[in-house]
Formats: sequence, C-alpha cells, structure tokens
Amino acid sequence: MNVGELVAIDVHTHVEISSQGKASLEEDLHDASSAYFKVEGNRKPTLQETAAYYRERQMAAVIFTVDAQSATGTEPVPNEEVAQAAAANPDVLIPFASLDPHRGKAAVKQARRLVEEHGVKGFKFHPSLQGFFPNDRLAYGLYEVIEETGTIALFHTGQTGIGAGVPGGGGIRLKYSNPLCVDDVAADFPHLKIIMAHPSFPWQDEALAVATHKPGVHIDLSGWSPKYFPPQLVHYANTLLKDKVLFGSDYPVLTPDRWLADFAKLPIKDEVKPKILKENAARLLGLTSA
Repeated sequence: MNVGELVAIDVHTHVEISSQGKASLEEDLHDASSAYFKVEGNRKPTLQETAAYYRERQMAAVIFTVDAQSATGTEPVPNEEVAQAAAANPDVLIPFASLDPHRGKAAVKQARRLVEEHGVKGFKFHPSLQGFFPNDRLAYGLYEVIEETGTIALFHTGQTGIGAGVPGGGGIRLKYSNPLCVDDVAADFPHLKIIMAHPSFPWQDEALAVATHKPGVHIDLSGWSPKYFPPQLVHYANTLLKDKVLFGSDYPVLTPDRWLADFAKLPIKDEVKPKILKENAARLLGLTSA
C-alpha cells in the first residue's frame, strides 16, 4: 500500500454479502437500515467491487463483517474470506475481523489464528447487535489477544440504523452501545488500541470525555453525514482530539463521496483535515511511523 499516494483512509466499511451470495443481515433488518440511511446504489457490493470502488478513488478501506450469530441466528460473511480479499487487493483493502464474544474460548482461539495466519489488523464489535456490554468479562479474553497482538478493537457506539423502524427495533437494544462501557475496557487494557465508531448519539459528550481521557481511544466519524455532526464533536476534532479523530464512511450504507462532500463544508482547520482523512489512521494502523 502506497500511503503517500492515497487521498484518504476510510476506517469503517462493511462487507454485507459473501462470495456464495449469503447476506450478513436478515432481509427485514437489511431493508430497514437501507430505508434509515436512504441508501442509493448498490447496497451489497462484493469484496472485489468494493476494492475497485476504493481504488478508483485512490483511497484505502478498512473492511469487516459483523459476527452476531448468537443474537440473530444469521451467519456472518467468513472472516477468512474478507482477509483473502484484502490479501488479493493489498493496495486498497485492510482486513478487520469480527467475532461473537458469546462464543467464548473458541472465539479467542480464532482471533489469534486470524491475526497470525491471515494478517487481520483489528476486530469489529457491535454491542447492540451482538447483545453484550463491552465491559462484560465474557469479551475480555478477546481483548487480551487484541492487546497482545497490537491489533485494534473497533466498537460501534450510539444509536444504530440496524433495526430502526422494525417493531421493537428488531429486538436490538441501544443500551449496550454506551461509550462509557468502552471506558472500562480502556482502563482495564491500558495498551489496547480502540476506535469508538460513529458520532455516539445520544452519548456524544461521554464519547468525547472517554477519548480525551484515555490515550488509546480514538473516534471514527462514520455512519453520519458530516452536516449532522454535533457542534461539540466538530470543536473537539479541530482541537483536543485532532490527532485521534478518523475518517470513516460506513460504506455501503453511506458512501465516501457523500461524506467527503459534506465534510468539505465543515469549519475544519486546513492543518487538521489531512490528519482526519489519512494521517491519524495511517499511524494507528501502523502504515506509517508515529
């Protein structure tokens, strides 16, 4: 990967369909989230289509599935498939994995194997979809492996578009994604590299406090058009957290084209923009030196 030639690094993109054509979400949740995000274009690009999409834009993308099989009954896209696609497209794709914490020791063993044998650079957790609090001890074995291997733990925080509008929210509970639960993880694993995903509505101030207080905690800006960012998030991105805020889109539900067009209208300092769009992510991912 030639970081110098990249326009940006998108740290939050999803693979939602396997090479066998199996979707990672049930149709009702998939359709509801598409309506919530007002998705236009291809909602289920293949891994190769995603690679081509980002290559055309001279961007790199962190890509992952979400393993929530215990809660949803739906099999995720295999982590190995994501890693193989990244290995075939190393100029644009950076592989993360996702493991259901409810799988216990089996997940811990798989995490180590995914790092050592498949070059996975991080792990995506979606507490609301997976049905666990990040500070629940059931996930601590996974965090131990992630900290030990120097990879990254990426947590969904705040409200989710998955289940929005479905009766009962599809059974998905928002309480699991309060960023203050991630604060416990950062305290218990002081050398763990953490990304809190999304503007953390309705807990934006909590997320800013955690990221300001804990050196290893970062925030990605995915899942929202920048024109809807809370003013305090913009202020902190411009000042105290200018080295810890990361560009993320949430592709394919929100495209980097739309995100970047709206980001250009924010009052972000000229010297901060390259940090958010590329430099902070490159450093965190180990693509450049500190």
